[in-house]
Amino acid sequence: MKCHHHSYDVRSSAQGHPIVQVMPFLEFVAGSVSGALGLAVGHPVDTVKVRLQARSMYKGIFHCVAKTYSCEGLRGFFKGMAFPVLTTGIANSIVFGSYSNALDYLTQSESCGRTKPASAAQVFTAGCFSGLMQVFVCAPIDLVKVRLQGQTCADRYRGPVHCVAVILKEEGARGLFRGGTALALRDVPCYGLYFLPYEVTRSALTGSGKQPDTFAILMAGGVAGVVTWVFATPMDVVKARLQMSGAGGREYRGVLHCMRVSAREEGVRVFFKGLLLNSLRAFPVNAITFLSYESLMKLFYPPAT
Repeated sequence: MKCHHHSYDVRSSAQGHPIVQVMPFLEFVAGSVSGALGLAVGHPVDTVKVRLQARSMYKGIFHCVAKTYSCEGLRGFFKGMAFPVLTTGIANSIVFGSYSNALDYLTQSESCGRTKPASAAQVFTAGCFSGLMQVFVCAPIDLVKVRLQGQTCADRYRGPVHCVAVILKEEGARGLFRGGTALALRDVPCYGLYFLPYEVTRSALTGSGKQPDTFAILMAGGVAGVVTWVFATPMDVVKARLQMSGAGGREYRGVLHCMRVSAREEGVRVFFKGLLLNSLRAFPVNAITFLSYESLMKLFYPPAT
C-alpha cells in the first residue's frame, strides 16, 4: 500500500479529540514532499517484494536482491519510482481529503452542527471510504509501477509513459485497471484499519491537551504501517500477480482463480510472500513520511506565540 502518507493537519478539539482539517495548496505541497521522501526510502524494498510476489523464479529475499543487482545494478531497485513520486501529491490529497470529509460528515451532530468525538467505527468507516476513492485514481499508477518493477533484464517498457501507451494499445483502457478488484479488496478495509492504530498510538503517546511530539508521530506512523500490512499482504500478492499477468506473467481469469491456482501450486504460505519486507519497509517509510509532513506543516503554519 503505497502507501500510507498522511496529508492532513491534526489539531485537538476542546474535548482533546483530533479534528482533521484540509488545507488544500500547502497540504498538497507538504503531502507531495513527504510522500516522495517516503517512496524514495521504501521503493528498493518494494521492488524486491513485488518480484518475490509476482514471480516464482527467486528462492528468497537475498537471492532476489543478488539477481537484481547482478543483472541491473542499483538502478534496478528504483524501477517504476518516477510515476508514483510525481503523482503522490494527488494521491495523498484524494486519500486524506476524502478521509477528513467523511469523518467530518460522520461526526457532525444533527442537532447543533458541532463535531462530536470520532468513535473507532467512524474512523474505520471514513478510512474505508478514503481507500475506495484512491483505488479509482491510483489503480493505473500502481499498475504501471508494478509492471516497471517486474521487468528484469529484458526491458519491455522504456518508462512510465511508454508503459501506459503499450497497455492502452494492447489491452485498451480496461487494461489500466487490471488487478483493480484485488487492489480494492486490499485497500478499502486496510485503509479503514490503517487509521485506527495511528489514532490509538498517537493518543497513547501524547499527553492530554498537548500536541504530539516527534517520538509520538514516528511511532504512530510506523505502528500503523506495520499493522496494516499484516492484513494487506495476502491480497497484495494476488494484486501483483494479476497486474503482471498481462506483461508476460501467468494469465489468471480473476481474483478467485488467481487465489486457487496460487494456493494449489505453492501452498497457503504463498499469500504471505513479501510480508517480512512489507513490515520492514512500512515502519521507516510511514515514520519518515509522518515526520516530514508534520515538520513542513509547522514551517508553513508556525504555532502562535
